[in-house]
Amino acid sequence: MNSNNDPNYAPLRDVAQSPEATARYLADVQRVLLDIGKNLETLAHETRVHLRDTHVEGDRWYHARLRAMPVEKALGNVLKNLNNLTEGLEKSAYKRRAHDEAVVNTARDRKEKELERQRKKNPQPLQAAPNPPQQGVQSQNYGYGGPTSIYDLGRESA
Repeated sequence: MNSNNDPNYAPLRDVAQSPEATARYLADVQRVLLDIGKNLETLAHETRVHLRDTHVEGDRWYHARLRAMPVEKALGNVLKNLNNLTEGLEKSAYKRRAHDEAVVNTARDRKEKELERQRKKNPQPLQAAPNPPQQGVQSQNYGYGGPTSIYDLGRESA
């Protein structure tokens, strides 16, 4: 399928419809960005070394460093933004999966709430507990003086 044949073609539509596909796609993008980040770190380091070694006649020892600082800061901001971008990609993949789980849970929660509303509207009358038969058998009343563990039950029944 391509955009020439299908007027409804959208290149990432199938990826957007599946949380697994979205996670795979974002992981691929993140992997590429991390590779670019490694190259940018190397570039920043090499640029720093070169700029700080560039001295002009009449410079004091700190002049080259002062001239290099804006360039270093700009590259540092690029690296910081790149790291924020990769973290955002990872976070968005988790949020995408959480969205699908929330959609599934919402339908179930609505059904449970509706059942609860029905129970409140039509409460079932409580039934009294049946009385135990009194046919000559002594009923054991386990109140506060009854057995306190399952081992005590064996002595009572024996």
